[in-house]
Amino acid sequence: MSSPSPTELENCPAPAKLNLFLHVTGRRADGYHTLQTVFQLIDWQDTLHFSRRADGRIIHANPLDGVPPDTDLTVRAARLLQEATGCRYGVELRIDKQLPRGGGLGGGSSDAATTLLALNRLWQLDLPRATLMSLGLALGADVPFFLLGRNAFAEGIGEALQPVSLPASVYLVIHPGVEVPTPAIFSDEGLTRDTPPIIIADFLACHFPHGFGRNDLQAVAARKYAEVAHALAWLESHSGHARMSGSGACVFARYTDVAEAQEVLAQLPSQWTGKVARSLDRHPLAAYA
Repeated sequence: MSSPSPTELENCPAPAKLNLFLHVTGRRADGYHTLQTVFQLIDWQDTLHFSRRADGRIIHANPLDGVPPDTDLTVRAARLLQEATGCRYGVELRIDKQLPRGGGLGGGSSDAATTLLALNRLWQLDLPRATLMSLGLALGADVPFFLLGRNAFAEGIGEALQPVSLPASVYLVIHPGVEVPTPAIFSDEGLTRDTPPIIIADFLACHFPHGFGRNDLQAVAARKYAEVAHALAWLESHSGHARMSGSGACVFARYTDVAEAQEVLAQLPSQWTGKVARSLDRHPLAAYA
């Protein structure tokens, strides 16, 4: 006899990502930018909880301040899945939010991906990963990466993904206390938009891939937001190498072990927050699709 389907899924992780490099290679006619990047999963995460409802309603039990529930990516993800499948179930969801908003760590996208993965199981849909990834793209360009469940080399607007194997790493991630809106960075006239494309072999051949390339968004964010520039300079002075993730505001450096990273974290200026995080090879919910 098969076991009954769960009616609740508790403690579902939504891990952050780092962009080990991020090159802007062009801009399409529709205004979207074409990118190349490598996404690295890390174990800093939000945690989501889901309880199935029989009445079809989607309820966000603890909405984020300033984010109407109807616009929250988790609610939008649940409704999108309902509409795509005709599912009559609903859900009550709750988020323990740890990842900073506007931090360049993909928190909202990861929350949406975890919602799709969890509801795929909770609602007994059994959709394949490729279908979830196609749905996720409608929610945001980073969502398909989190649904892929592997570290990846990304192209296009971020949706063309090739899994990559990356060395186990420890990162110190610093949030400098500002929220950086992605559109403000991509719309800046000073943004580099013509970095020559690479092939994945260029990255994989690099002996120390965490130092490969650059983040083309970093100079714009550092110019617009002084705290981002200060955090980059501080971390550079303590690690020898620092980089911004995504469109900011978080910056990070790689360390050889946890103790070394913790030692630097202990010196962090009080106006900033930081986290020592380990790399992940797989999304914790990769088996859900």
